[in-house]
Amino acid sequence: MGWPVMAADNGDILNDPPVAENEPEEVQVERLHIRKRLASRLDKYLRGRYPRLSRTLLQRLIKEGAVTVNGLPTKASYEPDAGDVVELIIPPPEPIDVIPENIPINVIYEDDYLLAINKTTGIICHPAKGTQTGTLANALAFYSSRLSRVNEPFRPGIVHRLDKNTTGVMLVAKTDEAHWRLSLQFERRTIRKTYLGIVEGNPSLDGDLIDRPLAAHPSIKDRYLMPGMPSRAALFKEAVTQYQVQERFKGYALVHMFPKTGRTHQLRVHMSTIGHPIVGDTFYGGHRVSEKDLAGTGSEESLIDHQALHALRIEFVHPIAETPLTIEAPVPANILRIIDLLRKHRSR
Repeated sequence: MGWPVMAADNGDILNDPPVAENEPEEVQVERLHIRKRLASRLDKYLRGRYPRLSRTLLQRLIKEGAVTVNGLPTKASYEPDAGDVVELIIPPPEPIDVIPENIPINVIYEDDYLLAINKTTGIICHPAKGTQTGTLANALAFYSSRLSRVNEPFRPGIVHRLDKNTTGVMLVAKTDEAHWRLSLQFERRTIRKTYLGIVEGNPSLDGDLIDRPLAAHPSIKDRYLMPGMPSRAALFKEAVTQYQVQERFKGYALVHMFPKTGRTHQLRVHMSTIGHPIVGDTFYGGHRVSEKDLAGTGSEESLIDHQALHALRIEFVHPIAETPLTIEAPVPANILRIIDLLRKHRSR
């Protein structure tokens, strides 16, 4: 397999065990040396380390003896302790059935282990089924034959996502090791993401922390809501956003947003609920704007037909080199045009 010895800094060390001569090449055997007590069930711990393996599959592998602790069969409920050696035989991954498509993508960073793109508007990240086309995953499958396979087969290389109409920087893993190390940084919330957005109105504070959980709307597809709206409380998940006002204009503000969690539509819902929806986000109370709206004269055609939200910057530790890395995605022309009009005609 060629996996190096590595410290994952999460209570284990991953070694490259010998592979039996009669073992199919597709089977993956891994050995984890536990450095400290994890206070977590074995199946849950392994699910975090190997996201493409469902907890049900892991429980079956444990029951069948494909997972051992110190060379002996174990139970899914066992909590690994310091000094334990967990050996896992992983079945071959499902084939990646994503259909490669020659869809242009804007690669803004690339090395042997990962790449970063400046995602355009109007494209979803991955298909819901193998036959679906026109997604970012299809474009990536065409661009590179080397993508991580730790996710579901329809999400090769994709470490995190952006909404269909949100633009900006996205990370894509080329190797499984790079993928799970990046995923660990997201899980630990050590990755810093900066979003640029234009909001309606002027926040009363120059910056604040919004700590309000979110849940999927019980009846409206792809819409999210907060406590006080109709939903079952058990479905709410923690959602935290920090924001800072960068510039103020008459009736609008340019803000930077720093999500501490990664819930779907989080930034859009949070800004809307404090009374400052994102320009163009008609789903959550925002309005489309034209040159005439902002300048008083000119075209009445909408300058943007989606939320004026852009993933501007991502700061993280390179998963292999372990050095700090910052990647910034250029702002789309339509958002820059709105900012230019605001500066010229709505300065305070």
